[in-house]
Amino acid sequence: MEIGPGTRAIVSGATRGIGRSTARSLAARGATVGLLARSTDELEALAAELPKAVALPADVADRDATQAAVSSFIDGAGGLELLVANAGVAHTGPFLELEPDQVDEMVQVNFVGTLNVVRLGLPAMLARGRGHVVVVSSGAALRSFPWTAVYGGTKAAQKGFAEALRHELSGSGVSLTTVYPGEVRTSLHAHERQKMPDWFRPGDAIPPEVVSEAIVDGVNRDRREVHVPGNVRLLGLNSLAPGLVDRLLTLLRGGGAAPRRY
Repeated sequence: MEIGPGTRAIVSGATRGIGRSTARSLAARGATVGLLARSTDELEALAAELPKAVALPADVADRDATQAAVSSFIDGAGGLELLVANAGVAHTGPFLELEPDQVDEMVQVNFVGTLNVVRLGLPAMLARGRGHVVVVSSGAALRSFPWTAVYGGTKAAQKGFAEALRHELSGSGVSLTTVYPGEVRTSLHAHERQKMPDWFRPGDAIPPEVVSEAIVDGVNRDRREVHVPGNVRLLGLNSLAPGLVDRLLTLLRGGGAAPRRY
């Protein structure tokens, strides 16, 4: 699907990081963009900067609020061609040291939020027989790291959901792309940067603009998967040769990336 002035799109998690950059990339191509996020003030400020942008304040974990936001955009714009499910949160630490509320938030925002956004936006695209869904997962879906058991689990859940849904949509005119970013220069870990494990390499993080441009290219080319940067694809070897991946990650990221030896 070619993104252009006639494209009507919704981006969740639109005020920061990948979501914000994606909204800008779409707006630069003339698309009408619905900006979906929890922060009303940040949404309105971003909407004021972008042509044909609409602020849609809602928590993706709240199905009713998300329904109202998505419906208002579709009614106002007259349709929907592109849906980018991007909203996500992270809390890093040993599983038993995470607060139950932190665990619940990751599950609700990262996975249930993805289900809510896709469930509520997809019917409008199917009704017209045209559209594209983007699920922004993570390299952690391919190989999760110590201290990210829950975060990685939610991203793997997104992966499984998106893989199946792309096939379910066969013949409908609607397609789906799953995006697997590596470390990206965002505020995802801003609240916990001082306690990140030793395998975390913020110096290697790529700008969110690299991811947003890859998303646009993936939609235009109807790609099944997008790995950003390309070497994230190597994490997929974990399903075939986990020991090899452990050794590679130990060399690249230190022993904390794979502390258990086979």
